[in-house]
Amino acid sequence: MGFVKGLKCRECAREYPIDPIYVCEFCFGPLEVVYDLEGIKGVLTRELIESRPQNLWRYKELLPLDKEPTVGLHSGFTPLVRADKLAKHLGMRELYIKDDTVTHPTLSFKDRVVAVALSKAKEFGFDTVACASTGNLAHSVSAHGAAAGLKRYIFIPATLEKSKIIASLAYEPNLIAVDGNYDDVNRLCSEVANKYNWAFVNINIRPFYAEGSKTQGYEILEQLGWKAPDAVVVPCASGSLLTKIWKSFKEAQEIGLISDLDTKVYSAQATGCSPIVAAIKANEDVIRPVKPNTVAKSLAIGNPADGFYAKQVVNNTGGDGEDASDAEIIDAIKLMARTEGIFAETAGGVTLASTIKLLESGKLDRDACTVLCITGNGLKTKEAIVGHTSEPHHIEPNMKSFEAVMDKLKKND
Repeated sequence: MGFVKGLKCRECAREYPIDPIYVCEFCFGPLEVVYDLEGIKGVLTRELIESRPQNLWRYKELLPLDKEPTVGLHSGFTPLVRADKLAKHLGMRELYIKDDTVTHPTLSFKDRVVAVALSKAKEFGFDTVACASTGNLAHSVSAHGAAAGLKRYIFIPATLEKSKIIASLAYEPNLIAVDGNYDDVNRLCSEVANKYNWAFVNINIRPFYAEGSKTQGYEILEQLGWKAPDAVVVPCASGSLLTKIWKSFKEAQEIGLISDLDTKVYSAQATGCSPIVAAIKANEDVIRPVKPNTVAKSLAIGNPADGFYAKQVVNNTGGDGEDASDAEIIDAIKLMARTEGIFAETAGGVTLASTIKLLESGKLDRDACTVLCITGNGLKTKEAIVGHTSEPHHIEPNMKSFEAVMDKLKKND
């Protein structure tokens, strides 16, 4: 048996049993998984974690399963890269990149949440899984659902990057392309979920699904030698990843995996879809929905479900928020690639570009031990940088033609 006590409303604190439900029937607040942390403290140690396979299930006591995991056994434990060249360029003392562009089966952090969601869906006895997605979740549910032998219905905005659509179709799910933005897709999925007995990972399975994001936080702590960073910069779409990273830090402290916790949490969004950052900058509690218009389509959620809670975390930790234009996002993608050899998707460009602006404004300390959360691989959004890279040197198949290029390059050095 696991250590889940039940579900609790984040607004009124009313408690619920472990069922595929996601909203409080009294105040309509979102539900969250609650654990027996005292029980976990008695069994889970650093040494036990370190003895386990290098995947996200090394933290299984802190995840919402009652049985052994059955999905996503090769997800997680991505590299934490000491980014010295990028740090030097930015004038920072100690910078790390939590690199979720690699290791995961579908090359994004969504493999974390889907591993947990689908394992839980199988515990509940579902044979069909579904999701609303801006791309990465579609890939992950399509892939992990196929491996788990589940029927899959994937709902996406029809305007997604073509490479992301093809990447989902490769796994042969039922892919539903909706004429509208993500918020339109999500509203439709809520109606579908009310009629069909499916496990919608980001609707009726959402409380369990969201817990998978905590594993990124646990890994950061472990890879820093069981220490919390001074600052962490997190890209925000719904805001869930930011809140769960902070939850993982607090849980780790409560059960004794780390001693000190004084991390400032920063939110990064694209200027064309920045409702959370706008609320942070205006010091407003209300998250005002926006119509997304950004190259960072994976973050294009105009009405973020966890926006209010993400803002709370930022405020409570002394962090801040920043947004980046499309041009700044593209420049940041290229900067990370040429300094650290990490090709991030547009969400990663948002994280780095926002970090640069936070540094320039003095909101982020250049001497802080800082972690940037890079959540997906640039191969997913190649279209974003088309026309923004240099051209190849085209030559004839002979040395004379090659030497002519070399002469030109020497003159430009």
